[in-house]
Amino acid sequence: MARPKPVSLMTPTMVDLFLSSAARAKSKRSLADQRKWLLRFAAYFHDAPAIIFEERASRGEVNKWRAEWKHSPKQHDMAGTHAARVLNWAVEEGHLSEHHCHKLPRLYTVDRSEVVWTPSDREAINSRAPEWVRRVLCVACETGLRPGDLIKLTRTAVEQTPHGRRLRVRTNKRGRIAHIPITPALAEVIDATPKDRLLILTNASGGQLTEHRASEGVRQWRDKAGLSPDLRLQDCRGTAATRLLNAGLSLSEIANHMGWSLRHAANVIEHYAQVSPAETDKVLSKLAQAKQGGS
Repeated sequence: MARPKPVSLMTPTMVDLFLSSAARAKSKRSLADQRKWLLRFAAYFHDAPAIIFEERASRGEVNKWRAEWKHSPKQHDMAGTHAARVLNWAVEEGHLSEHHCHKLPRLYTVDRSEVVWTPSDREAINSRAPEWVRRVLCVACETGLRPGDLIKLTRTAVEQTPHGRRLRVRTNKRGRIAHIPITPALAEVIDATPKDRLLILTNASGGQLTEHRASEGVRQWRDKAGLSPDLRLQDCRGTAATRLLNAGLSLSEIANHMGWSLRHAANVIEHYAQVSPAETDKVLSKLAQAKQGGS
C-alpha cells in the first residue's frame, strides 16, 4: 500500500492507518478505549488534512476539542493522551515532520497519599496474575522499596535478628541503609526463591527484571483485573507503611525509610485504614500510639 503524501493525508485516514498498525494498543480493552478516543478525534477533524498539526495553532484546536470533556478531568486528559499518541506515531512514520501537541496541560491530579493497594486489590491480582507478578507485588507491598531497589534485591540482603529476620538494603534514591522487618508474607516469597538464584525477583523466564518491566507487568494485570488506573507499583509504598507500622516500626522510622514527612506518613497510613475495613481498628490504634509516642 502506497503511503499517502502528507499534503493529501486527511486526519481520519491518519487515524485509520494508526489503528491498523503494529503501534496500536495490544490488549483488547486498551485497544477498544484507544479506538473510541481516536474515532472521536477523527470525527472532530474530519475535514482537516493531517498536515495542519505541523502548525503551532493546531495545539489550540486540539485543546478546544478536549474542552468538550472539561466537566470530567480524567476524560479531558485522556483525549489529549490519545491525540498525542497518534501524532507521535505520525511523526515517527514520516507522515508529519513535527507536531505541537506535546505535554498538553492536564486537569486531573491525584493525591498520591490516597492511592494504596488494599487487600482486595492485591487479591484481584493474585487470583489471575503469573507467579513473577504476584511476587513483585507482594515484595513491594511488604517492603515499600521503589522499583529500582526491588529489582536488585538479593538473598545477601537477608539478615538474622534476635527475633526473626530483616532486609538490609542501601536504597538507590537516597543512598541510605534501610532495615526492613521480614513479614510472614515476605518470608514466603524469600523462602520460595530457588536456592541457586541470587535475585529474589525475576521475570517470567528467571532473568533479571528492569524497572519498566516490573512496573509494566503489574500495570498489565491491574488492567486485566479491572482495578483503578491510578494504581501503580510505586503506590505499594502506602500499603507497606501500614505493614511496617504493624511490624513494630515507629512513625519516624517509616517516614525516614519512605523519604516522607511524619505528617505524610501518618496521612497515608490513616487513609489505608479507612479503605481497608478489616484492618481499620488495629491500624488506627497503632497509629494513635505512634503519634502519642512522638515517633
